[in-house]
Amino acid sequence: MAILILIATILIPPLGVAAKHGLGGTALLNLVLTLLGYIPGLIHGLYVNYAK
Repeated sequence: MAILILIATILIPPLGVAAKHGLGGTALLNLVLTLLGYIPGLIHGLYVNYAK
């Protein structure tokens, strides 16, 4: 399951964050960052899912 979340986070960052943390503030923030630019959303998604 962890590899699927990693792939989802790389391809569609909000989907990966929502899959691991649910639809909450973290997923909403990641969605906004991804809409502003793919790279900020990707960095945030990887940080939230794997640095904590």
